[in-house]
Amino acid sequence: MVWLEIVGWVGSLLVIVSLTQARVMRFRVLNLLGAVIATAYNAIVGIWPFAVMNGVIAVIDVYWLVRLQRERHDEQVYGVLEVPSDDAVLHHLLDEHASDIARFHPAFLVDDPAPSAAFVVVRGDELVGAVVVRSAGAGVGRVDLDYVTPRYRDFTPGEFVYRDSGVFAAHGFRRLVVGGAPATESRDYLARVGFHQTADGWEREVAAAA
Repeated sequence: MVWLEIVGWVGSLLVIVSLTQARVMRFRVLNLLGAVIATAYNAIVGIWPFAVMNGVIAVIDVYWLVRLQRERHDEQVYGVLEVPSDDAVLHHLLDEHASDIARFHPAFLVDDPAPSAAFVVVRGDELVGAVVVRSAGAGVGRVDLDYVTPRYRDFTPGEFVYRDSGVFAAHGFRRLVVGGAPATESRDYLARVGFHQTADGWEREVAAAA
């Protein structure tokens, strides 16, 4: 049956496309869809070794999708390290992803001026993001960079930086601001981490240090 062959090819195509994805979540979702379709196709045509193999792959994908969703807001999984402005690890991240950063944060300049506060976000031993804040005067901190590496772009690891307002208060900030007109996805993220929209952009109050 022609339609069955088409279904089989669709499953194979989804598996192939999944392998080209840099994002962890997107890879798992596409791989799961392809594996499920391939399992059904091979079961219908009676190729049981491939049906079982793809069925196991689908189960593995489900396991990782559940785990990734459960861990995405877990402070035990993601860590935040405050680093000096000349930190080698921070600059390695900025240099390694310079073209990607320029795409999403075209106004960001690494040394213009030196950051008042800089943080790197880690997952285990892997660097997954960075937040850079510069002083705009009068107790205002301007968030110049809130970057996530492509692999973890389906997640929001920057949220772990904003959970502890004390780190910003320690630098004398009473308010954080994000200028410009962020994309819809970025606006949703900013709202989740405590920012609200104003006429001049987005801002967030910083609680006084305890």
